[in-house]
Amino acid sequence: MANMLDVAKLADVSPATVSRVLTNPDIVSDHTKDKVLKAIEELNYKPNVLARNLRKMENKNILVILPDITNTFFSQVLRGIDQVASENGYRVLLADTKDELDLEHEYLTYLDLKIADAAIMLTSRNVEAIEELARKHQIVLACEYIKDSQLPMVSIDNIKSAYKATKHLIDLGHQKIAHISGPMDIILNKDRFEGYKKALLEANLKFNRDWVKEGEYTVDSGYSEMEKLLQLSAPPTAVFASNDEMAIGAIKAIKNSNMKVPDDIAVVGFDDIKWASIYEPALTTIFQPTFEIGKKAMSILLKLIKEEKEDFQLERKVYEGELVVRKTCGAKNNRD
Repeated sequence: MANMLDVAKLADVSPATVSRVLTNPDIVSDHTKDKVLKAIEELNYKPNVLARNLRKMENKNILVILPDITNTFFSQVLRGIDQVASENGYRVLLADTKDELDLEHEYLTYLDLKIADAAIMLTSRNVEAIEELARKHQIVLACEYIKDSQLPMVSIDNIKSAYKATKHLIDLGHQKIAHISGPMDIILNKDRFEGYKKALLEANLKFNRDWVKEGEYTVDSGYSEMEKLLQLSAPPTAVFASNDEMAIGAIKAIKNSNMKVPDDIAVVGFDDIKWASIYEPALTTIFQPTFEIGKKAMSILLKLIKEEKEDFQLERKVYEGELVVRKTCGAKNNRD
């Protein structure tokens, strides 16, 4: 069955343009409208009639757009969002972009179609589309954010948190500290890289580009990037990974090279997912208050829905990450 994205590709327009043709055709040029309608007919696309009928009605649906539903980090964020939404009579609709910009864009058009009243974005890579839709719809950013944006947002201080993780390794005596980052086109990973580098430079330690590897937030990518670090002529003695799954992958690669964590190489992760305390050795990491982030994002969105936009006071909440010391760094635990 064809969807809006298929129509947009065939007509060589954006999904937002398809949405305009369906919901507000008067603002679209005749040429563009003809292309879209021809594509709709050719693909036998059947738009959501219910959504079109509800265009001017509140349907009590909140759209939550996230980059990867399989990433365990998001579970508590979603639980926090859902708790506040349920308490206020709203339903949560999940939209998994699978890290694809086209899908993120298509889900955003659900706001124009009134499938949802408002949205919480746990991914913010489609900057132009988000900024455009935020002019007429209620949108809150959570976890990820858009630099210099005037949208409400909830996140943690990623620079400070990454600095804290790296400085902990420095304080333990490490001088050769590597970093396995997530995708560097995502602002969170740029911030965590900045915090890592800042800690090294403040300690007068050499920054070595060979010790920075870019992963994909998965155990497998953490494993493969750690293998590359181990193959260096001067491998690191410690590693700071941008998330816990990559840190766990790195530990597995170290073990498979007949080395020990933390005796030979210390490892620190980021997020404090459930498996961080269960894995052996238990992972030292940065704790994010994910449940509170979800609750706060939904609370801000409710205010935005209920108040006139011009009366809404821009709200931004930045939490501080907490260093949770376990076994993988070689220091005494501060949390079990």
